[in-house]
Amino acid sequence: MKLAVFARRFLIPAPLVSLVCFVKFRCLVHYRTEVEYSRHLKIGRKTFIAAFTKIKADRGPLVIGKNVAIADGCHIESSEAGVTIGDDCLLGPHVTIIGVNYAHDKLDVPFRMQPGRSKGIAIGQNVWIGSGACILDGSSIGNNVIITPNSVVSAKVPDNVIMQGNPAKVIFKRR
Repeated sequence: MKLAVFARRFLIPAPLVSLVCFVKFRCLVHYRTEVEYSRHLKIGRKTFIAAFTKIKADRGPLVIGKNVAIADGCHIESSEAGVTIGDDCLLGPHVTIIGVNYAHDKLDVPFRMQPGRSKGIAIGQNVWIGSGACILDGSSIGNNVIITPNSVVSAKVPDNVIMQGNPAKVIFKRR
């Protein structure tokens, strides 16, 4: 682990990170939120991030829009291709957004020893992601979408739909 990453993770107190986020981005980050503050992180105004959420943006861009509400216990991690969350989104408790995946081409090499791959994640505006949902690398979610609780999204989602299941499928077209 690089010294700078070690310092960001373990030596900078969480209340200080919350204060820096408030001053720099004009957003509210609970002091019990674990934010890996880096140059890749951008958070929009009036965004609220609740307690026990983990935000990891040390390997790639993580852009969170304005007026976004992120509930307790979420995990958001970006990698080289990045993660973008649009304006006015709602993330329920324990939502997981992972912008990286392991390669699995070589059978004689353990997964953890193979390189990571990153396609990126794009979440549109006015998206509501229900509790416990998982958004995987390579996903693209359109505007005005509802992802029901405990759904797993791993592909492109069109605008104005409700998605449900594992894997998530369109169950309703919003009009």
